[in-house]
Amino acid sequence: MPNRLLRTIAATVLSAALVLSPLTPAQAAPARIKDIVDVEGVRENQLVGYGLVVGLNGTGDSLNNSPFTKQSLQSMLERLGVNTQGENVRTANVAAVMVTANLRPFATQGSRMDVSVAALGDADSLQGGTLLVTPLLGADGEVYAIAQGAVTINGFSAEGEAASIVSGVPTTGRISSGALIEREIDFHLGSQHSLRLALRNPDLTTARRIALAINDFIGAPTAVPEDPATVRLTLPRNFNGNIVDLLTDIELLIVQTDQVAKIVIDENSGIIVMGKDVRVSSVAVAQSNLTVTIAENPEIVQPNPLSLGVTAEEPNTTLNVNQSDTALQVVNESVTLQQLVDGLNALGISPRDLIAILQAIKATGALQAEIEVL
Repeated sequence: MPNRLLRTIAATVLSAALVLSPLTPAQAAPARIKDIVDVEGVRENQLVGYGLVVGLNGTGDSLNNSPFTKQSLQSMLERLGVNTQGENVRTANVAAVMVTANLRPFATQGSRMDVSVAALGDADSLQGGTLLVTPLLGADGEVYAIAQGAVTINGFSAEGEAASIVSGVPTTGRISSGALIEREIDFHLGSQHSLRLALRNPDLTTARRIALAINDFIGAPTAVPEDPATVRLTLPRNFNGNIVDLLTDIELLIVQTDQVAKIVIDENSGIIVMGKDVRVSSVAVAQSNLTVTIAENPEIVQPNPLSLGVTAEEPNTTLNVNQSDTALQVVNESVTLQQLVDGLNALGISPRDLIAILQAIKATGALQAEIEVL
């Protein structure tokens, strides 16, 4: 008798769990702190420069259409002791380019980094070219690196008398380890006593969970959430190490991330992406499709025999209008994202029509989510 009673209770509890499980929100995605935050001061810096690529096999800029290339070429030759003032310079083996790079954090003087090269004029291809010495400037106007080297491109172009083919983008390229760092960013992370952790996806709940995870691990009130995007981290007085040691200890902590309910729509491509927390109240949806077909079938009219008429073409247009209406369909209140998607797919509509329907449901207040249109 006791065993039968225990089995009955266990079956009742299991049934209740199965019934209530769809109502329970899905668990948040766990992630390491190092994967969801950026550390204050640990960042890249964009560099840009203007230079010349030489050695092109007739695919460079036409100097008549690109006067800046001609001026740059003459200035470079003058610095090398070649006087070209008043001369008519004609060459198709030079191209003016913009050189860009990202200076990684804590990069030391004398180390190297990759650079990207893009044509500025009307050059057809940078294949086989070599970038001459190009200073790379930061936003403050200072030179942080010098770039030079052979340009590698991913595309190609070929042309004949009656046809041509272009694959990829032959006017952009890359130089692996093509820049030498000349100036360092003056930032000493190890000497900091307090810094901020910036959330890549700002959220109040996630910020608080990060602070709680750090404080539980350290055993002291080290982290304080300041806003949805910032957690203030302070070095404890009795901590055996500097701020780098503290970051090393906490960056592998696992935190359950959270996010707002959002629907992202790209109207150009018809792509719709929904978050797991999107909910919709019960609504009724009807859709109408209007199709207009226009066909042109011109008729040739011949003149009568022995007449002075000429053969003529008379227009003949066929116009059809087809309108298909769907009955009013009910989308029940959804508990999970899968049920919401199944309910919308049951209407048998295209993604572009679904975009309009979602926006209309949002306008009625029945969609508990934010819609972002790209």
